[in-house]
Amino acid sequence: MNGPGSYRCCGVRIDGYGPTAAVAALLESRFGEARGAHLCNSYTLALALRDPAYREVLNSGDLNFADGHYVAMVGRWRGQKDLTERVYGPDLMKRTMDQGRERGLRHYLYGAKPETVQRLAEVLRQRYPGVQIVGVESPPFRPLTEQEEAELSARVAQARPDILWVGTGTPRQDQFVARYTDMLGCTVVPVGAAFDFHSGNKRVAPRWIQRAGFEWLFRFAMEPRRLWRRYLIGIPVFIYGVLTDLGRRTPPRPAPRPAAPLTVSAVHVPPARREVEVDAKPRVVHAVPVGRSPGVGPTVPHGQVYRDAT
Repeated sequence: MNGPGSYRCCGVRIDGYGPTAAVAALLESRFGEARGAHLCNSYTLALALRDPAYREVLNSGDLNFADGHYVAMVGRWRGQKDLTERVYGPDLMKRTMDQGRERGLRHYLYGAKPETVQRLAEVLRQRYPGVQIVGVESPPFRPLTEQEEAELSARVAQARPDILWVGTGTPRQDQFVARYTDMLGCTVVPVGAAFDFHSGNKRVAPRWIQRAGFEWLFRFAMEPRRLWRRYLIGIPVFIYGVLTDLGRRTPPRPAPRPAAPLTVSAVHVPPARREVEVDAKPRVVHAVPVGRSPGVGPTVPHGQVYRDAT
C-alpha cells in the first residue's frame, strides 16, 4: 500500500497523512478489501506506552492517523512536513461522507446507544443528501459471543459497506478494529466521540480552541469527572513517551491484506423484532430491508440495528 512516510510516537507507528490525504485514502475503500485504521491522540498513545498488547493493536493498523494536535506536532518535528495539522476524527468522517457520495461509497455505523446512532444516521442523511448508509447498529457494552460475531459478519456481508465506522470508545474500538477487520472485509475506522458530536449529544470545541491545541481543556471542562484521569495522568505519560522515543525503532507497516470478497455467512439471521429485550442482549431500534443480491435471505439482524435501502 502506497502512502506517506511514518514516524514513531510513544512506540507507535503514525503515518504522515494530513487531513486531505487521509480523506483521499478512505475514498479508495471498497468492500472486499479489508483495512484497519486507528486515530491516535495523546490519550491512546499514553495507554499504548503502558500496555504492550494495546501498542501491538495500534501497530497492526493499515492506516494510523495523527488525530491529536500534539501527535501531529511531533510528526512535523520528526520530518513529516506534509502533516500541517491533525486528522481530526469527526472532520474525517464528515468529509468522507460528503465526498464519498460521488463515488457511491457505502457506510455502516456501529456504536453508541440506539437513540444516539439512529439520530446520527438521520443527521448525516439530512446534511449529505444521497449518502449511502447501509447499516446502523448499536452493539452491547460487552464482548460479543461467537454467535454474535458470526451474525455481525453475516449482516455486514449482506450490507456490503465500503467503510464501517466504529464509535465504542478507546481502547475498545481499536481492539474491535484489530479483531474484526479481516472478518468484515471492509475498511474499519474508529472515530469515538464523533458519534456523540455529530448526533448533537455533546458540544464540539470551537475551531480556534482546536487549532490552538486546547480541545483537551475544553472537553475536560465539560466532563471533569469522566476525563480527569485521561488528561491529568495521560498527558504527562504522553510527554514521557515522546521524550524517550529515541531509544525505540519505528514499527514497520503491516503487509498488505489479501483482497478476498466475502460471501454471506451460513449463520441464520433471525427475522425482524421490534420488542425490547430485558436482558443483556441488544435491542432493535428500527429495521428496514437493505438492497441485496438475488437469493440472499432477509437482512434484518438480531441486535440493536437500524437499516435502510440506500
